[in-house]
Amino acid sequence: MTMKASVKTEHAAKYLQQLCKHFAHKVSVQYTPEKGAVDFGIGDCVIEANENTLSFFCQAEDSVRLEKIEGIITIHLDKFAWREKLEMNWKYSG
Repeated sequence: MTMKASVKTEHAAKYLQQLCKHFAHKVSVQYTPEKGAVDFGIGDCVIEANENTLSFFCQAEDSVRLEKIEGIITIHLDKFAWREKLEMNWKYSG
């Protein structure tokens, strides 16, 4: 199963790096200023940053694992982007 989300922000590259550096303390992460790949163990997520959008492309074996990944990403992004009111809309597909 897969899910994706994107959020509009002028700080996409900053948040990408913050998320990847933070996740790297516990899981395998590879990243550049424009793209990160996170292996959460329960599934994977690719994060991409462009000029004004931060995008997430995640996959896992089932919806339970995807929901956990969604929760992890959402909680951490909310912490790092506390100055902004970011709206993320996750979309799932089989």
